[in-house]
Amino acid sequence: MMRRLLALLLSLVLAFPVHALDLPDLGDVAASELSPAAERSIGEQIIREIRQDAAYLDDPEIEEYVGRLGHRLATASGSLAQDFEFFVVRDATLNAFALPGGYIGVHTGLLLAAQSESELASVLGHEIAHVTQRHIAQIVGKQSQSAMLMVASLLVAVLAARSNSQVSEAAIAAGQAGAIQSQLGYTRAFEREADRVGLETLEAAGFDVRGMPGFFERLQRAIRVYENNAPAYLRTHPLTTERIADMENRVASTRYRQVPDSPGFAYARAKLRAGNGSATDAVRELEDQVARHAQDPALAYGLARALLRAGRAEEAAQRLETARTLAEPSPWLETLAGEIRLARGEGAAAIRGLEAARERFPDSRSLIYALAEARIVGGEPAQAERELRQTVARRSDDARLWRLLSRANAALGQRTAQHRAQAELYLLQGSLPAAIEQLEIARRAGDGDFYAQSAVDARLRELQQRLREERRERLR
Repeated sequence: MMRRLLALLLSLVLAFPVHALDLPDLGDVAASELSPAAERSIGEQIIREIRQDAAYLDDPEIEEYVGRLGHRLATASGSLAQDFEFFVVRDATLNAFALPGGYIGVHTGLLLAAQSESELASVLGHEIAHVTQRHIAQIVGKQSQSAMLMVASLLVAVLAARSNSQVSEAAIAAGQAGAIQSQLGYTRAFEREADRVGLETLEAAGFDVRGMPGFFERLQRAIRVYENNAPAYLRTHPLTTERIADMENRVASTRYRQVPDSPGFAYARAKLRAGNGSATDAVRELEDQVARHAQDPALAYGLARALLRAGRAEEAAQRLETARTLAEPSPWLETLAGEIRLARGEGAAAIRGLEAARERFPDSRSLIYALAEARIVGGEPAQAERELRQTVARRSDDARLWRLLSRANAALGQRTAQHRAQAELYLLQGSLPAAIEQLEIARRAGDGDFYAQSAVDARLRELQQRLREERRERLR
């Protein structure tokens, strides 16, 4: 994967002409040759690669939580013209990173290491500032091609998302030669600007601004512990005593605000703990934590999830009931309740419970996916198909909806519709040839009506034309 990413980044970045220029003031991107549209294009292609990697956390609940938190901060930043997308990488190292075009990744290690939601928000705010201040565009726009190679290799190293990755280390070493030292001061200037803008965003979004210096102080202490193997965040975000002092000075002038964590922060962390290591180890760890904090609903929820993962559905149901008595109603609890009922063979009960939950929490995307899954597994694929088709008409860029729709069609024996939906899923994943192949299979299936067949034919011609154009572009 890393070789593909390196080739992709180099081809994309070097496709845009650059000139050796004197460094303009921070914030001046007028001379940059990397336009917002080009940034987005690069980001879209990188994120497609990430989603196909095993490290990508395909968890709608955790992704929805991080996305809601990130968009709350992005809205507070005042950058309404910039689209943001937040995703999670399954990696124990403490890191987060911004990609071109507003894509921001968060490691699971960061979610578990943050001691408050404001600390997590402070890191997201910092990464959002890198995007809104167009730091990547400025680096690319100002540097020679040799420096751009360094930038591309550093992006690849970040995408490697592995604390011990030999590929990641090799990418860093290859790109640093002759270029990285001359850029250190410039990079630190970007970091100071991201700190300042991030703090303003954090305060505007209603979080505790003390979360930022508190988090970075713990990182600084970690330097002495890790010695030469510093946390990944410190390798990609140079940290200095001056930066921390500047953050503390800015925070000192703000009014103290005590901000409680949202329930989602605790539930997301508990779900990650329930999925760590073996199922047996996860159950044991969460049992120990519940024994010490018996009134914590998120820990009870996490233990219920770990028990379900271990195949102990009856015990999971009991622990979930404990969580219900300790907490306010939540989509997290209702989704887990549906999963437990399905595991116990109670398809109808799972569907009815999730229907009620969707009525109560209409804004929860995770409940839409969970209900569709329950209908497919629990004997109502036709209803799932109808609801998914209505939803996908409004959100045609949602890969999970297309995947579920394909499964619902398969359960109904509708092969034309099944492969048409699978084609849209592959297209969103960036595999145009695979999408065309699925449409060709749909065309041969022959079980669709005139309108379905006509739609398949039209979509097939459109994608074939797109593929021809892409091939012509590559030959230029």
